[in-house]
Amino acid sequence: MSNYVLEIKDLEIDYGIVKAVKGIDMIIPKGSIVAILGANGAGKTSTIRSVSGLTKVKHGEIIYKGEPIQNQLPYKIVQKGIMQSPEGRMILNGLTVEENLLVGAYTLKKKDGVSRAIRVKQQLEEVYGYFPILKERRKQQSSTLSGGEQQMLAIGRALMGAPELLLLDEPSLGLAPLIIRDIFNIIKKIKEDGRTILIVEQNARQTLKIADYAYVLEIGKIKAEGNAADLLNNDELISAYLGSAKTQNV
Repeated sequence: MSNYVLEIKDLEIDYGIVKAVKGIDMIIPKGSIVAILGANGAGKTSTIRSVSGLTKVKHGEIIYKGEPIQNQLPYKIVQKGIMQSPEGRMILNGLTVEENLLVGAYTLKKKDGVSRAIRVKQQLEEVYGYFPILKERRKQQSSTLSGGEQQMLAIGRALMGAPELLLLDEPSLGLAPLIIRDIFNIIKKIKEDGRTILIVEQNARQTLKIADYAYVLEIGKIKAEGNAADLLNNDELISAYLGSAKTQNV
């Protein structure tokens, strides 16, 4: 059996006359962090949204644990064990922190003799372990959280579904450098605890510090790929495709 949780083969995505993704191939090994990097308009978000079923695939295959899933309905993909923390966080205003988290657990069912109620409790404990501030504020209205806390909530909500594959779309967007560092340290810990992560980011340097492998997109095509540590040391590559080497968040 393949050690790849996800394989993307010759993926093409069109928006009318605009071809956003132009025949790319990627593999995401089990237990790894794989990054998709690039500037705005590179095709990063289109790629990750196609995995979660939110963007239609024109051509190619997305294979999850040996099964083609391209163009399946998003809720079907969630049920298979793929959860996404979306760009912009999309916190549900009007709900408390804990109510937001519980929304993410709606797909949990009884498993291996463990009741749904116990599994939900276990997932809450896991999320609060990663993000203690969310436990402190679990009864607080989610709309009153800071940007960084809302990002933690978005990631926590995705984890509530006990995903095998966690999709993160621009988790550093709009956050201060110190908060970004904290978020990325937690993402690394989530991976170390056994989850597979596919992350889309503009913040190349911070992402490469925690990733195992990375793909660099430019205008819908892969311009470079390799071990994250090697790409991190390639200032020419970062300058050419990922903006200034000094840029921390764009």
